[in-house]
Amino acid sequence: MYKSFSMELAGRTLTVDVGRVAAQANGAAFMHYGDTTVLSTATASDKPREGVDFFPLSVEYEEKLYAVGKIPGGFNKREGKASENAILTSRVIDRPMRPLFPKDYRNDVTLNNLVMSVDPDCSPELTAMLGSAIATAISDIPFDGPTSSTQVGMVNGELIFNPTAAQKAVSDLQLTVASTRDKVIMIEAGANEIPEAKMIEAIFAAHEMNQEVIQFIDQIVAECGKPKHEYTSCAVPEELMEEIKKMVTPEEMEVAVFTDEKQKREENIKLMKEKLEEAFAENEEWLGLIDEALYQYQKKTVRKMILKDHKRPDGREIKQIRPLAAEVDLIPRVHGSAMFTRGQTQICTVTTLAPLSEAQKIDGLDVEETSKRYMHHYNFPSYSVGETKPSRGPGRREIGHGALAERALVPVLPSEEEFPYAIRTVSETFESNGSTSQASICASSMSLMAAGVPIKKPVAGISCGLVTGETDEDYIVLTDIQGLEDFFGDMDFKVAGTRDGITAIQMDIKIHGLTRQIIEEAIARTREARLYILDNVMDPVISKPRDHVGEYAPKIIQIQIDPQKIGDVVGQRGKTINAIIDETGVKIDITDDGAVSICGIDQASMEKAAELIQIIVSDFEEGQIYSGKVVNIKEFGAFLEFAPGKEGMVHISKISKERINRVEDVLTLGDRVKVVCLGKDKLGRISFSMKDVDKK
Repeated sequence: MYKSFSMELAGRTLTVDVGRVAAQANGAAFMHYGDTTVLSTATASDKPREGVDFFPLSVEYEEKLYAVGKIPGGFNKREGKASENAILTSRVIDRPMRPLFPKDYRNDVTLNNLVMSVDPDCSPELTAMLGSAIATAISDIPFDGPTSSTQVGMVNGELIFNPTAAQKAVSDLQLTVASTRDKVIMIEAGANEIPEAKMIEAIFAAHEMNQEVIQFIDQIVAECGKPKHEYTSCAVPEELMEEIKKMVTPEEMEVAVFTDEKQKREENIKLMKEKLEEAFAENEEWLGLIDEALYQYQKKTVRKMILKDHKRPDGREIKQIRPLAAEVDLIPRVHGSAMFTRGQTQICTVTTLAPLSEAQKIDGLDVEETSKRYMHHYNFPSYSVGETKPSRGPGRREIGHGALAERALVPVLPSEEEFPYAIRTVSETFESNGSTSQASICASSMSLMAAGVPIKKPVAGISCGLVTGETDEDYIVLTDIQGLEDFFGDMDFKVAGTRDGITAIQMDIKIHGLTRQIIEEAIARTREARLYILDNVMDPVISKPRDHVGEYAPKIIQIQIDPQKIGDVVGQRGKTINAIIDETGVKIDITDDGAVSICGIDQASMEKAAELIQIIVSDFEEGQIYSGKVVNIKEFGAFLEFAPGKEGMVHISKISKERINRVEDVLTLGDRVKVVCLGKDKLGRISFSMKDVDKK
């Protein structure tokens, strides 16, 4: 039966239709926020997927260009693979939802969000986050929700909830917070050096608003919710765990996992697995559960040692950062390079500079085509973790890590007017054992400075982990988590920023939320570590941007011309501008407001191109000396080209101080000569003289 529910959310109406469409899904919510419309569905398989030791959740965010009245480009004229924004939105929907499904649930679950119309003032991403939470909450799929999400902006120091497009354009904060009834479960932020105290204020202001939405969702569930279905538990049988503990004692497991060498730990576990497989060779059911059982055993061991004994697997103190190292200029001939190493995590970032015309064009759910001049790409090859598999291009994780680093660095980049370049940084993961995304931020900050990009301040990033006990007060926050502490812990809290404030946050957790006390401690801990990295590791290597771009980087000259003269510079079908490019070998970009960027490697060629453009757009002035090439000879004089498309004539009487009978007696085609402008003749034509140059 069709029911509709509405509430006012940040000054706009949120309406949820249940039972109106997609009735065969386990749960469906037809979402309307302003004029933004998203169909959110939740579906689950009847049985668990065989042979998996994880919860197979898929989250899809489908952008349909009809939502903004556009037809897709390309030959097929239909939507292709998911855009970067769609992938990032899928990840931000997934992160608060995944921890709330049962840990022993192995049925396939798909959360699909179909964006059908977009109101620029009502975020389709936020609408989809709410839609997935509602569709799952009213479905029969086991789920310990609901969750709610709120976006927060900050304009002139004031917090704004679910900001409009105009507010986002001038906001110093782009924060998304997801909550359960009691705790914060997900944080994603980009910020313009927001102080820690202000960030905490914004997070918990959003958490309070989330409680209003959760009450609204509770009302929908009360009226439309289905009973949750029974499912086959895939938990490891207790009797198997007991048998394993007889063969591998807790003390032996501690020795196996507590080492600072990832490869040594993996070898220890491999030997244990072989021992257990031999012992349970006759029991096929248990044989298939050994990997999961060993995982659970390792997890309990690591968590117990950290929480009760304050002992970390690699022997560090709770607040201690792994050994750090940094260097720049390790890759020759590129425009900028830097490497940052933290323990067994190592990232090399290479910076490339190009004209603004190389900025990335983005055709997405914006009415107008948009572009971005800064691109950060992150790569995670299999060799970085000692594995072998073919490269299939960037996956969702790589795209997410690249976007996080990009978000962290954008606030410190110079404006286009200050530095008229498109900028690309590529972070190559050489070695990985936790927090490669934050290492890529450190490496990228140094690489940009090495390339001569005048960033306002260096940026560093660090990640904190968490191990919790039975109560909210029983927990330990770990500074600089390695891979094992991430796998077996409860949180990966990444914070990047300058000395003056936060530029990016990403929080992933595996439990049902964090208290304010934990969040405040994690943010304080990351600030302490961030300052240590900036002061003691990055600054000694490179503390400020170089005052010029590198030898092999393109150089750019910018000049301003009258927008009315752009056509003169371009010429018919681009003939004039192409002639300048052919002559000088530079690249030229002109914006609609008359800003001209001349890009090249050779300074003299760039200056020559600038001179030619200035000649084209300037009127000839009496008394001014010009240099021109003879392009045509007539009986009465010679025609000179001063710049492509800009010509003038020297009368035969003005060529030489002595009388000549033929122009060819002095000039030949291709000669380059100097002339002085004499102003207009009696017929209003501009005339030039070779013989009067010496008088000037």
